[in-house]
Amino acid sequence: MERLAWPRLRVADWTPTRDTLHMWTQIVGKVRLAHAPLVNHWWNVTLYVSPRGLTTSAIPYDGGAFDIEFDFVDHRLRLRTSDGSLREFELAPMPVSRFYTRTMEALHELGIETHIQARPNEVDPAIPFEEDHQHASYDPEAAHLFWQQLLQAARVLGEFRSRYIGKVSPVHFFWGAMDLACTRFSGRDAPEHPGGAPNCGDWVMVEGYSRELSSCGFWPGGGEEGAFYAYAYPEPAGFADRPVGPSGAFYSRENGQFLLPYEAVREAPDPDRALLEFLQGTYEAAADLGGWDRAALEADPARWDHKSRERT
Repeated sequence: MERLAWPRLRVADWTPTRDTLHMWTQIVGKVRLAHAPLVNHWWNVTLYVSPRGLTTSAIPYDGGAFDIEFDFVDHRLRLRTSDGSLREFELAPMPVSRFYTRTMEALHELGIETHIQARPNEVDPAIPFEEDHQHASYDPEAAHLFWQQLLQAARVLGEFRSRYIGKVSPVHFFWGAMDLACTRFSGRDAPEHPGGAPNCGDWVMVEGYSRELSSCGFWPGGGEEGAFYAYAYPEPAGFADRPVGPSGAFYSRENGQFLLPYEAVREAPDPDRALLEFLQGTYEAAADLGGWDRAALEADPARWDHKSRERT
């Protein structure tokens, strides 16, 4: 299997497609929200990077299951059920209103009755999906490159996640802000979050930030080609002033988080090592300054390698 490189994708070159795709993923994410039982911090609503794009994974329904996948290789939206039924349509330039109608019609044809709050969250203005004729772009090459960015980010975030045995989220895609995220938790309660995300109830943020955390991820903004980010909630004293590598990383007071431009990783001699340095350094800033019990929460992911070698 050919190893994929870290692709170059300037945000300015695909902003219309990015913004349309953001709305499409909100529609599909809300379908998962409508049927999946609540999991702490809204982990039940997320999408996941797949070998072909983004997927809901299996969603329970009426004694069976279904899934929805954005295929950014063949550029199709596929809806599959556990009884073998399939509906799909081409991902191509179309307004959000049309994508919404086609998705809901496909669900109805599959016998999956679904009602969602048909307007986006965490954006302003929040145009109802049925009325959104503004977002209608789809550049298949850009969508494919974005998926490849997500593949690389998810792979390294997954390696970083493996070093933690405390409570830690999957590496998953939040469609509200259109970011790939992985979150570690100290095990302690957090102060009630004040909310404030546009067109999103404060109670949503209260659930999302109910425990002390250190979060990191990637989103297609914040840099010429997107950016990796890291923040802590609550943010401990001195966090913003903590030196963090690699070169190019900085604390954005405007965003309240550390940022590392994607291009700084892509252009590094060893991109994986550069990104892991950023993820580890920002986590240590949160954990050390926040007084986390690191000895009880961290582990060596290679701790059983010697046993594996004995079997080969």
